[in-house]
Amino acid sequence: MAVHLLSASRLPVAKSINQNSWEMGGTLVREALERSGLESVDAIYASSMMSGELEGQMHLASLIADEAGLAGVEAMDISAVSASGAAAIRAAYLAIQSGEVNSVAVVGVERMSAGDANPVLRKALHAVRESEKTMVLKNADALAMYLKNHSVQYESFVNFAINAHRNGAKNPLALFQKEVDEAKVVEARIIAEPLRLYDCSPVCDGGACIVLSRSDHKAGDVKLAASACSTDRFVLEDRQDPLDFLAARKSFQKACDSSGRNTPDFKFFEVHDAFNIMACLCLEACGFASKGRGFRLAEDGDIYADGKLPIATMGGLKARGHPIGATALYQAAEIHAQLTETAGANQLPAEKIGPALMQSIGGAGTTLFTHFFEPA
Repeated sequence: MAVHLLSASRLPVAKSINQNSWEMGGTLVREALERSGLESVDAIYASSMMSGELEGQMHLASLIADEAGLAGVEAMDISAVSASGAAAIRAAYLAIQSGEVNSVAVVGVERMSAGDANPVLRKALHAVRESEKTMVLKNADALAMYLKNHSVQYESFVNFAINAHRNGAKNPLALFQKEVDEAKVVEARIIAEPLRLYDCSPVCDGGACIVLSRSDHKAGDVKLAASACSTDRFVLEDRQDPLDFLAARKSFQKACDSSGRNTPDFKFFEVHDAFNIMACLCLEACGFASKGRGFRLAEDGDIYADGKLPIATMGGLKARGHPIGATALYQAAEIHAQLTETAGANQLPAEKIGPALMQSIGGAGTTLFTHFFEPA
């Protein structure tokens, strides 16, 4: 049974949004539903990593249903830390495939400005063994290891940030709408050696929603062709090779096996570039580059909009922003915009309108969701 992505809605990403997450969610669901051509949906699945801790509000999906005027529908909160939105998309995909529901509104919201986000972010790591670590430090360690093991200079990574900001500069919904050059990236302040400011995604607020439906219920312009999830050892140091994104590779292969697609088929990639090293390792895990060579796709310009494999086409997590629970919904909405040729100044060339890949990372590469989209 085919699952179609009918419509999407997005809020501008901002440092602070003066609205509760459930109010944001209600608005987004109403807008996406209106654009879908459906009168209602059978279910609402909501994702937010921080609303319970920073806003004191759990039971979010039911509250969003009420805010959207849809009290009575099935409603569930879905969580997988920084991959929560992707987990919600997968839950909706499976529910529709099972035949239990015909249509689902998947909504992700996050107000990271509502309190101190750092203690919440730490909870994505091992509470005992990694209590002194942060996600920034884990990614700094990974980048340092990569540079050393593969004899690579930091400058080889700068195009990840340059590409993200070039695309973000054209996206009116992006948090950062200014381009950066190599000098600005290299000379930026160090966050945790060797990570610099432009290697890291920002703390921000935002929300996005998509409506998914069975093809025989309501056909749309975009097909959600595959959904898969895999995990790795929870603690990075327990992995045989911390620079092998095993969960990314396995979830990608699962999605390939179920869809008949493979690496050469994909025209663009909405990658989880919360840190530049994550983007690099995902490119390698999915077979776009051999081990230790993912940085070359950036260095050679292949990741640009006019390159061989455009990534982060509307700014990615780095420039559009990374409002945690909403991020995967932004990624899916941006793919919908590209495939329906409604991406405005960010629109990819016609030859790139084809199968699209999306990956979402929970924790330090611990949980990986892969989704494939294609024109219907």
